[in-house]
Amino acid sequence: MQPQDSAIFQLKHISVAYDHEDGPRPVLKDVDFSLVAGRHIGLYGPNGSGKTTLFRCITGLLQPQQGVVLFHGRELRGERDFHALRCKVGFVLQHAEDQLFFPTVLEDVAFGPLNLGCAPDEARETALRTLRALGLDGFEERLTHRLSGGEKKLVSLATVLAMQPEALLLDEPTNGLDMTARQRITDILCRLDTARIVISHDWDFLSRVCDSYMTIRDGRLLPCAPDFRHSHTHIHPRGNEPHWHPDAPE
Repeated sequence: MQPQDSAIFQLKHISVAYDHEDGPRPVLKDVDFSLVAGRHIGLYGPNGSGKTTLFRCITGLLQPQQGVVLFHGRELRGERDFHALRCKVGFVLQHAEDQLFFPTVLEDVAFGPLNLGCAPDEARETALRTLRALGLDGFEERLTHRLSGGEKKLVSLATVLAMQPEALLLDEPTNGLDMTARQRITDILCRLDTARIVISHDWDFLSRVCDSYMTIRDGRLLPCAPDFRHSHTHIHPRGNEPHWHPDAPE
């Protein structure tokens, strides 16, 4: 565990339960966690295990029944405090449509810098620079509702990166994307040193964009990679031609 005084944010004894007909159902149980600069964490867990709930607690979109969130060592007590965190911890939602509100791409990407107090010209330049960095030159006047799924995901990432966050929370960033869009997201994240937590069921993707892993199991946050078997398809340079492997047993 990294020193707590170096953490961007911390969770202390976070517990969340949802109401059901047969009573409260615990989702997170006494979770402790801290994220420091430079850490790239992959978060895995089955559907309904509490991954998105964890992100919502971090950003103040959900109030836990127990525990506190700290931002740079300061306990967050209300909406004003969590607003300060959300300005520095970017949350990329699973469904890009939930993150894009304006008619054009440029308006969407410039909104964050404007909200941080940048002058309109400065916000526009920041947005253009961010779009260029993500390979989205020429998208400025594109209508967001006419973008492909992969393009919407890239633009939603741009809206967050334009705010120059200290940390990123990415919820299933490649879900539903084709291989080309998935590779673009992968390449972008591999270039970013920004601290991040990435939720994904795609283990191969997580292994490329993260350097440590956590799993949610039975409401607990465990410092380990998911333990499941998976296979890889590969192409052999000899193709279908019969061949012999030198290390194979006789």
